[in-house]
Amino acid sequence: MRQCLTSPDGGYYTTHRDGRDQFGQKGDFVTSPEVSQVFGELLGVWLVAEWMTQVSNFKTLASSIENIYLVEASSSLRNAQKHLLCGDAVLEETPTGYRSFSKYVGLPITWCEDIRFVPNEPDKTPFIFAHEFFDALPIHAFRSVPPSPTSSQTLSTPTGPISLNRPNAVAQTPQWRELLVLPAAASSITTSSSSPLSAKPKDPKPDFQLSLAKASNPSSLLLPSQSQRYKDLLATAGSVIEISPESHSYAAEFARRIGGSKDSKRPAASAMSPAPRKSEPSGAALILDYGPASTIPTSTLRGIRSHQLVSPFSSPGEVDLSADVDFMALVEAALGASENIEVHGPVEQGVFLEQLGIKQRSEMLIRGLERQGGNGAEVAGGEGSRAQSDGAADLEERKKALRVAVERLVSRLPGRGMGVLYKALAIVPERGGKRPVGFGGGLSV
Repeated sequence: MRQCLTSPDGGYYTTHRDGRDQFGQKGDFVTSPEVSQVFGELLGVWLVAEWMTQVSNFKTLASSIENIYLVEASSSLRNAQKHLLCGDAVLEETPTGYRSFSKYVGLPITWCEDIRFVPNEPDKTPFIFAHEFFDALPIHAFRSVPPSPTSSQTLSTPTGPISLNRPNAVAQTPQWRELLVLPAAASSITTSSSSPLSAKPKDPKPDFQLSLAKASNPSSLLLPSQSQRYKDLLATAGSVIEISPESHSYAAEFARRIGGSKDSKRPAASAMSPAPRKSEPSGAALILDYGPASTIPTSTLRGIRSHQLVSPFSSPGEVDLSADVDFMALVEAALGASENIEVHGPVEQGVFLEQLGIKQRSEMLIRGLERQGGNGAEVAGGEGSRAQSDGAADLEERKKALRVAVERLVSRLPGRGMGVLYKALAIVPERGGKRPVGFGGGLSV
């Protein structure tokens, strides 16, 4: 997934192809901010509400913002963001990325390829938004296999098989085996870790497929042992689980930046930036993505192209890849990284947006459209009547489009409504279980 999405040599997000954007109706997929402006506005409302919960004075928020950091691996997307946010302002290279200045508020905007390059200062209050970020991080897939009647003479490793001086003892219990990406066999149409999500008999043969490892490897011995949730499924032969260690690292990093780390020294297994102790926990992280609320994702690796599901193993670098987010794994990682934070959610996106007032905001926008329509210039004669008629029709279309977009964001249609497929998760400083706005909590002014 990492190679196909962010490789500097042909990666999906890092390669500019004939001016084609990955986002929008003309691209491969549409995300919530493109569905309606109300989505982004409500994230701003959430930030203000969380600031007021921690600081109480709403008026100090704008003057307290020192820098905006965007974690972006794609140079083409970075340039598009710079043009939108900064206009003609100079984009300068820095030791950790690129920097320009917002044409709207004059604040510096810094682009980094990894959160490790974002300064981590204990006296700062970070507010982190991760929207459809975790679904693009690499996963490992494992399948539980029943005990083998014979012992293995080799151990599979990323650099090849290693012969064992003493063969493994015959397994008496089920084992996790990794599903590995290998060149597709001539007769295979397999495109995911179980039956394909999107392959059809008429589709071209994919370039790669997932194949079950013949023996345990370091990943299958280590990763499924890190949570009781995975251990509980081991005894069920044929169980498939997906684990994203990088996702766990990011969630833990968010927690440490907000609440400080448990230990003065970082855990050896972490690949993120050092997390100094904070004298006072502060900040928040809001994660919005798709995946099950409580179960472990299984066989969810998918390819998306032109708004259609396609094989994730065909046309590498030309197809978007994603997998469902394991929200409970993020919860475990965050709580395990800092003792001074709380995690709330996941809650369905529809519930989250409705509690933030999406219906009320959309009605305010509709009333604004009506006022604009009622204040239009008058044109005399028949041309004026026709213009007024055309204007009224346009107004009704715009009102309808806004209502349709809002309904799409909160839709609870089984299996495909964005309001249920997408979830929201919040990491906040420890405060006795007081829920944030959007997660069942309110705001006292």
